[in-house]
Amino acid sequence: MNQETDAAEIVAEIRDLRVEVDGRAIVDGVRLRVLPGRVTALVGASGSGKTTTGLALLGEYPAGARVTGEVRRPEDGPVGYVPQHPAAVLNPARRVSALLDDIARPRVRHLPRRERRGAARELVLRALSDAQLPDAEALLRRYPHQLSGGQQQRVVLSQALLLGARVIVADEPTTGQDALTKSRIVDQLAAVAARGIAVVLLSHDLDVVRALADEVLVMRAGRVVESGPVARLWAVPRHEWTRRLLDSQRAAPQHEASRDDRQPVLEVRDLTAVHDRRHTVLRVPHLALRPGECLAVVGRSGGGKTTLARCLAGLHRDHDGEILLDGTPLPRSLRHRRRDQLAAVQYVFQDARAAFDEHRPVLPQVARTAVRLRGAGERAAADEASAALDRLGLPAELAHRHPGELSGGELQRAALARALLAHPRVLVCDEITSGLDTVTRRTILDVLAALVRDRDDLALVLITHDLDAAAVAHRIAVLEVGEIVEQGPSRRILTEPRHPFTVALTETIARLDTYTRA
Repeated sequence: MNQETDAAEIVAEIRDLRVEVDGRAIVDGVRLRVLPGRVTALVGASGSGKTTTGLALLGEYPAGARVTGEVRRPEDGPVGYVPQHPAAVLNPARRVSALLDDIARPRVRHLPRRERRGAARELVLRALSDAQLPDAEALLRRYPHQLSGGQQQRVVLSQALLLGARVIVADEPTTGQDALTKSRIVDQLAAVAARGIAVVLLSHDLDVVRALADEVLVMRAGRVVESGPVARLWAVPRHEWTRRLLDSQRAAPQHEASRDDRQPVLEVRDLTAVHDRRHTVLRVPHLALRPGECLAVVGRSGGGKTTLARCLAGLHRDHDGEILLDGTPLPRSLRHRRRDQLAAVQYVFQDARAAFDEHRPVLPQVARTAVRLRGAGERAAADEASAALDRLGLPAELAHRHPGELSGGELQRAALARALLAHPRVLVCDEITSGLDTVTRRTILDVLAALVRDRDDLALVLITHDLDAAAVAHRIAVLEVGEIVEQGPSRRILTEPRHPFTVALTETIARLDTYTRA
C-alpha cells in the first residue's frame, strides 16, 4: 500500500504523543495509524502506556496531564471503547436492559413512534448476540453486579457495537474469558474489522494478538520499542523486551497430585446458590480443599466460578448447604463471621481497582488488613506491608502512590499482598492473572506456586479461565452451567480430559494457538 493511499484511508492517527503527569512521562513520542478494517494491537507490560495511548483516541487523559502531539479522530462517527474493568462503566443501579436501551433508542428515532420500541429491542438483542452473550432475555433483567466479569465485559462490547463506531478501542476484551468465549471474541472482532471498522486492541494476551492483529506495536515505559506485522514480530523479534514477552508464554510448571490423607481445611457440602432468589446458578454436592493444596476451578464465563468463590468468602449469601472451615460451618455472610474467620478465608478480586479506595495511598490500605484482622500495631503492619509488596514486585515508590497512579497489574499485586497480610488459611484468587502481561502473569503464578509449596498450612483456590494458569494447581475442577462435570489431578485433566466440555476447552486452546486471520 503506497503512502498516498495510506493517508487517504487513515481514520484515526496519533503523532508524537507525549503525556506527562507530575513531570513524569507515561507516554512519550508514540505514533499510531488506524486503518479501516485493520486490527492494530498494542502490547507490553502493565504500566507501559497502552491504555493511555488507546484513551487518547477518545480524547481522554489522566487528571492533570500535560499533553503534546497530535491526535486525529474520525469526523463521521464515534470511537467505541471496551474498558479493561467493565464494572467501572456499568451503572450498578440500572438493569442491563436500561443500559443498552439508552444507546439503542437514538438510533431508531427516524422510525414511526409505534415501531421504535420493537426496533430498539431488536438492535439490543443483535448486539448481545454479536458479543457472544446467550440467553439474552434473562440477562437483560439482571443488574451488573449479578453478572460475571466476563459477562460484564461482553455487555460493554455490546454497547460499543450499538454505537456504530468507525473505530473500536478494545482494552483487554478477552480478560476473564474462558477459551471458548475467547475464541468467539476473536472471531467477532475479526468480523467487526471485516465490516470496515478499525480495531485498536490493547492486550496482554499474546495468543489473541497473534490470532487477530494485522500490526503490532510493542510498548515499554511509554515508548514504542518495536512495531511491525504480527507474523514478522513473532518469527523474528528484534527488541530484547519483545523477546522477553514472548518467552514468558512458556507453560506453567505442573504439580503432581496432592496428598489426600490430610483433613480438609475447607469443605463444601450440598451447596446450591441462586440469583434473584429464584435462578439456580450453582450446584456443588461436595468439594474438599486440603492444606498445602491448590485447586483450580475452570469453566466458561458465567458458568458459576465466581459465584462459588464468593460463597466461600461469604460474599454471596443466597445459598443452601454448608461451607466448613476445619470442620466448623462458616456463616453464609461475611458480616456474621468472626474476625478470625474473616482472616482465615481471604478473597482477591478480579477487578483490583474497584477493591481499593482511590483517595488513599496503597500502602496504608494494604497494612490495614493486619491491623483490623490480626490486631497488629500500625508501625509493624506498615513494615510488613512494605515487605510483602516488595516481594511481589511493587517497590516503595509505587506503594506510596494512590491507586489511580498504578497500572492494573501493579494493583493486582497490591491486592494479593493485602490478602496475605491476614495470614489466611484459604486464599481465594478470582481471575487475578487476567489482563496481566505475560511477564507479570508468570511472576504472580510463580509467587502463588511458591506460597503453596512453602506454607503447608495454606490452601489456594484459583478461579481461572486460563488452562495454562490452572496447570500450577494440584487439582482442577471443571464447571459447566453451575455443575462440576469433571475434577481430578491437573496433569490428567489437561492431558486426558474425559468430559466433552473439558475436551472442548482444551481443543479450543489448540485451535486458537494456530489461528491466523485470512
